[in-house]
Amino acid sequence: MAMWLGLMSGTSMDGIDAVLVSFPDNRILIHATHSTPYPDALRQRLIQLSQNHGTPDDIGELDHCVGDLFAQTASKAIENAGAAPTDVLAIGSHGQTIRHQPLGTAPFSMQIGDPNLIAERTGITTVADFRRRDMAAGGQGAPLVPAFHKAFFGSDTEDRCILNLGGIANISWLPGNPHDRVIGFDTGPANALMDAWCQLHTGRPFDDDGHWAQEGIVHQALLGHMLSDGYFSRPAPKSTGKEKFNLEWAKTLAHRHPEVSAEDVQRTLLELTVVSIARQLPQSPEMTIFACGGGTRNSFLMRELRRTCSPLTLSSTADLGLDPQWVEPVAFAWLAKQTLERRSGNLPEVTGASGERILGAVYFG
Repeated sequence: MAMWLGLMSGTSMDGIDAVLVSFPDNRILIHATHSTPYPDALRQRLIQLSQNHGTPDDIGELDHCVGDLFAQTASKAIENAGAAPTDVLAIGSHGQTIRHQPLGTAPFSMQIGDPNLIAERTGITTVADFRRRDMAAGGQGAPLVPAFHKAFFGSDTEDRCILNLGGIANISWLPGNPHDRVIGFDTGPANALMDAWCQLHTGRPFDDDGHWAQEGIVHQALLGHMLSDGYFSRPAPKSTGKEKFNLEWAKTLAHRHPEVSAEDVQRTLLELTVVSIARQLPQSPEMTIFACGGGTRNSFLMRELRRTCSPLTLSSTADLGLDPQWVEPVAFAWLAKQTLERRSGNLPEVTGASGERILGAVYFG
């Protein structure tokens, strides 16, 4: 059976997920998974680099270090399956985004994690650099996963919305009417601001199950200032990242309200995630929302999303047959398959590209 391997590290910058998967009869069959957390020192350097605090030497060194770690993670997933590298047709590596600037006179998106190292260390053909061909065609290079969502999660009988809760939140609206177009875009922050604020004030990299946020209350004036950011009202296509929604953004707004406690800011950041998502959902009274990504493990966030999005039903992609943690790495395994089969991997109506494109650069094993 043909197997493909997907590698993903998102805007949370907490580590690397690998999935070994096959797609028999357009189904998803997972053979093995593996996750590698970033060492603290490496994660902090990546966060600093994403905020433009770094030199060309830093970029080069981190590109190498992350590529090496991606290769190790891929090899471990293959080992977990009891498979051999020769059983894997290709690796699809998203890489680690350190800067995403889709607007302006010279738009770009930069992912590190040297695919040459991945191909060399594993001996497996590696597909990477998925975003820039879409950008060359006038698109934003993101989000790319709606094409995967459409292929595997779409329905002929109901409207569905796939909600990814990573560092940044994005949605894919999959209409039940095949004549309606798919809509997909980044809604704004999901976990990124909460993680950064929690790290600053507690030393913990994330707020486990939202316990700290539950100690605070929503500060409505602060929430209003956050929601007044022009990104939230900008029409799609649109995409964003930590270059926009980062700790300095949160600190700047929090400093306007010195009376607000740190835990109240945390609770307000969680509310920002909830409200910004709810306000940007497509208008479809019968739609079911299926969540995925790391944010699904925050039961308080999920509870608040269910309350705010009611009467819409909020479920998880587990109900569609795919564990929420593995949706994105499976998507990049599928995108590698699309590339090697010379099929397009983008949805122009989502990214804004001038047409469908075969994505990625191929590094032969």
